Parts: sequence; C-alpha cells; structure tokens
Amino acid sequence: MTTPTHSIHHAAAEGYQANADRYVKGRPDYPPEIAVWLRDVIGLHAGMTVIDLGAGTGTGKFTPRLLETGAQVIAVEPVPQMLEKLSAALPQVKTLAGTADAIPLPDESVDAVVCAQSFHWFATPQALAEIQRILKPGGKLGLVWNMRDARVGWVRKLNQIVDSHEGDAPRFYTGEWRKFFPFKGFEPLQEQVFMLGHRGAVEDVIYNRVRSTSFIAALPQPQQEQVIDRLRQLVAEEEELRGQDTVTVPYQTKAYFTTKV
Repeated sequence: MTTPTHSIHHAAAEGYQANADRYVKGRPDYPPEIAVWLRDVIGLHAGMTVIDLGAGTGTGKFTPRLLETGAQVIAVEPVPQMLEKLSAALPQVKTLAGTADAIPLPDESVDAVVCAQSFHWFATPQALAEIQRILKPGGKLGLVWNMRDARVGWVRKLNQIVDSHEGDAPRFYTGEWRKFFPFKGFEPLQEQVFMLGHRGAVEDVIYNRVRSTSFIAALPQPQQEQVIDRLRQLVAEEEELRGQDTVTVPYQTKAYFTTKV
C-alpha cells in the first residue's frame, strides 16, 4: 500500500478542507429506499463490517444510514477536517485516515465497501484493486450518488452555471468513472434509481449546496461570490423560485453495486 494523501485531487483537498461546514448545511440526505437497498442488496446487518470510503463529515448524510443497518462502520477519509467532524458527530464510528488506493486494513477483512458521492474522485484500477483486496469473497462494493435532476429546466440552468467552473475536477455526470467496469474479479455493475426532493431555505439548498461543491469552494472568494450572484439572478428570474423562502430541489439517487467473485 502507498502512503495516503498522494491521490487526493487538488479540488477535493482544497475545497473540502475550506468548506466542511457548508458541506453539512448544503448537502441533501438520501431517500428512504436507500435503507432497503443497503439491507437487501448490499446485505448489511449486525455482525458485518462495512467501509464508508470517502466518508466526508458523516453528519446527517450517508454514514448514519450505514449505522442503521446494525453493521460495524469504519469511515475512511483523507481530508482531516472532514474526519474530525465525523469523529465528533458519530463517536461510535471507527475512523481511519486513508485514500482509496491505500486503505489501512488487512486483506479480506470487510464484508462491504460503500462509496457515497465519492467514487468519481478515485475511480482508478489501483483503487478498485485495493477495494477488492480488503473485501471478503462475495463481499459487495456499493456506489451511490445524489444528482440534481437536470430534466427540470431551472435545475439544468443551475448546473450550467456550476459546471462552467469544474476545470479538471472528476464528476459523476461525465461517466468517466464507468470506464473501469467491468473490472476483473468483480461481477457486472447493477443499477437502481430513486427520486428525492431536497427541501429547505434557498440559502442552504441552492447557495450553500453550490458553495460546498469542491471546485467552487476552491475558487478565490471573489470568484465564489460571482457564482452565487449568478445563482441569485437565476432565482430571481425563475417563476418557480422567485420570492420563495423555501424551495425543493429535485434529485435522482443512483445506486450501483457489484460483488467480489
């Protein structure tokens, strides 16, 4: 295994360190169907061990969903500020500093690895080989993303504002992460899609959500504010958003899994 830290993309390292608090405020939770998916598809229950790989802050997001299964949860996260918040919020979770290509755990030691909002950052053959190494035979790899539903017109415009600043940051929507599948030693990926509405104050579900985007958070402060100004203009122009204290941002939750042969 290599030393953790080498494979953290600069946008993640800079953006998430600077904006751990906004990440908590701005990110949506996950739909209720994820609980069923974790139990019936990933097969999590008491007596099992699951890795939350690229766990982020854990607070109010995916890590609690894993805890609800009764499995032992180990969070692996390379950004210290995120790991610190997770440890404080969820002391029952074991936390490890590490990257996807350097997971500090023994061979064939866990029943499942789940990556929520994270796999696109480390989609490499090295990471998949490392995940395969720590999984027991028959163990599951789960990949989950919440994505704003761009079939809605104003959401598509919002995404265009955000995406214009992505630079070389890896993104789920490009599909680049999929080119590593099928991967030798894993069965073909299977997909399920769930719907989710993220309702809350405009400041949180739109502005703080965008501020929490890694490559936006990594921008100099004046440029970040320019992005937010463009979003405020969008909100003022769109009939569904104009004058609303609270809004619902539509999401699709895409969940994938594969099994170690």
